[in-house]
Amino acid sequence: MTPIVAKEKNDFLSAVRLFAKTRAGNDPAWLVELRETAGTRFEELALPTTRHEEWKYTNIAPLLKVPFRQEFDLNIDGLTREKLAPYLIDEARGRLLVFVNGLYAAELSEQSAVPEGVVAGNFADLPKETAGRLRDHLGVYADHRQEAFTALNTSLIGDGAFIFIPQGKVVEDPIHLLFIATARESSTVAHPRVLIVAESGAIATIVESYVALNEDVYFTNAVTEVFVAGGAVIDHYRLKEESERAFHIGTTEVHQEGSSVYRSCAISIGAELARHDLNVALTGERTETRIDGLYIASNRQHVDNHTVLDHQKPHGTSHQLYKGILDDQARAVFNGKVLVREGALLIDARQLNKNLLLSSDATVNTKPQLEIFADDVKCAHGATVGQLEEDELFYLASRGLSPEKARALLTYGFAEDVISKIRLRSVRKQLDRMTLDKLHQSLEVV
Repeated sequence: MTPIVAKEKNDFLSAVRLFAKTRAGNDPAWLVELRETAGTRFEELALPTTRHEEWKYTNIAPLLKVPFRQEFDLNIDGLTREKLAPYLIDEARGRLLVFVNGLYAAELSEQSAVPEGVVAGNFADLPKETAGRLRDHLGVYADHRQEAFTALNTSLIGDGAFIFIPQGKVVEDPIHLLFIATARESSTVAHPRVLIVAESGAIATIVESYVALNEDVYFTNAVTEVFVAGGAVIDHYRLKEESERAFHIGTTEVHQEGSSVYRSCAISIGAELARHDLNVALTGERTETRIDGLYIASNRQHVDNHTVLDHQKPHGTSHQLYKGILDDQARAVFNGKVLVREGALLIDARQLNKNLLLSSDATVNTKPQLEIFADDVKCAHGATVGQLEEDELFYLASRGLSPEKARALLTYGFAEDVISKIRLRSVRKQLDRMTLDKLHQSLEVV
């Protein structure tokens, strides 16, 4: 391990020990034990370097050079619902949980429209009858024994978003989790934690947003666990619009049981260095999974997406489409694995990664993978890397569009292929704005 890694790991460990002191006597024994176990594992595990195969193209050295400060006390410092308006979702009114630097902000949150029987709240504020469900699932799916950043997050669990949808409950309108990063005095680090539990036959939509109000330097280390029981349907949107000076490492672990449906859409815009691992375990028969993603990077941004779809039982289907737009000297990594285990017959799995390079200096490393240990399956994967077609640009120019507008229209259309699949109108509108802002275009152009 290099000296700089050792130094920064010690800084994180100091935060873990200080956090344990600040929480002494405030948490149940099972949570204290979980944090202690994770803290011990973090101390034992090495932080990933480019020598690790899964981090071969992503160097976290720039992140480790920044001295981050963790906030243990909430400070909203003038934040109001009005200032958050650009990031709010119309359909989620009355179903909003807000966290600032990983800490729950009750006065910015709104739970008046959460349906009866559904839980949408902060870990620390749950009633006893609900806390048992938190204990049964928290830390079960995200691997804090092998993954250093997951171990770090788990060792610092305090506040967090818990969504529980009881058996057979249909939640017609989305629940919005909004994580805001600020760095008023110095660079900050936050460890957001989310647990979503959907019992059998439950149906719900969850929107998970990570935003920054300013172009600050900060580090977000987020972990989300999703449990989808048999027959449940979960739509899960993960929207990341971070400061371009920020660092973001996120992990989403999904556990699907038989006849369940999990649909995900992950959007990545912003952050100097961003990484998201999405791992789905399809543990029952006749599971259905759809994961889509869009990442847009410019300047010297680096964005990394790793996905694993683990088919463990027969008759499952999974489709994934990830698209990237890279400009200037941006760099992207996509590593998608479909695993079909022995005995998992009649699987239909499709995977595609498409990348659009707007600059000759932009780079993408893409690696779609299939690992198949069963017969009688339909599995396909592919990847493309290309630039805007000259014929298409010429056609639009012949119809009177300037070269700039033609380029913007084609680029926007490439992104819209993913955005159009989102079922929430206000989320699509928000993503249109995010995409156009990132591409330095306006609605009038397209």
